[in-house]
Amino acid sequence: MSTMNGTAVLVTGGSRGIGAAAAVRLAREGADVAFTYVQDEVRAKKVAARIEATGRRALPLRADAADAGDAAGAVNWAADALGRLDVLVNNVGVGVLGPLESLTLADVDRVLAVNVRAAFLASQAAAGHLPEGGRIITVGSCMTQRVPGPGGVLYTLSKTALIGLTKSLARELGGRGITANVVHPGPVDTDMNPADGPYAEGQAAMTALGRFGTAEEVAAMVAFLAGPEGRYVTGAEFSVDGGHAA
Repeated sequence: MSTMNGTAVLVTGGSRGIGAAAAVRLAREGADVAFTYVQDEVRAKKVAARIEATGRRALPLRADAADAGDAAGAVNWAADALGRLDVLVNNVGVGVLGPLESLTLADVDRVLAVNVRAAFLASQAAAGHLPEGGRIITVGSCMTQRVPGPGGVLYTLSKTALIGLTKSLARELGGRGITANVVHPGPVDTDMNPADGPYAEGQAAMTALGRFGTAEEVAAMVAFLAGPEGRYVTGAEFSVDGGHAA
């Protein structure tokens, strides 16, 4: 049963992994979906085809979240192209892991630009388009709840900032009936972190369920928060992590 008929969504970083799963799931719920990608046009076209197979509109947009103009511009483009914007999913992100002493200024600038600044700018732009009942859903990380070992300082810093962004947005926009929430995935089977990769066994062992999650399992939470049943949920954190933080 479609629950989001007539709504328009933008998913940043929607050409693969959790972003692609969220884009397709929201289309199945009845939304028209714009999504950004930065390089792989072939992959983006495949995601667009999956969205269109649900009977909904798909609008892939090449945009680099590291570019401040693109981060905000993608939101405005999506709203103009779709005729409205009801839901923003801040999904795009990069991970730079390594010992504290190995991290360069370029690493810091890139991670904060993509993971934090882009989410802020996209949310700021979206606030100008979202109607009453609009949603901002941001993808964080299980590492904001539990850091299992060294090497994650910069990545965890960037994802933890999204909690503050989300709670502040909830207060800032709540008077307009707009909600803001953050979803923290645990180890999830994607091409960036495959369930059969060299570090997968240790990551799975850190969860209570002893396995990787799927992108579709995270997308299900995004769909709940974007749909009508999530209208009274705001300023909240949701762990979809298999018990990583338990």
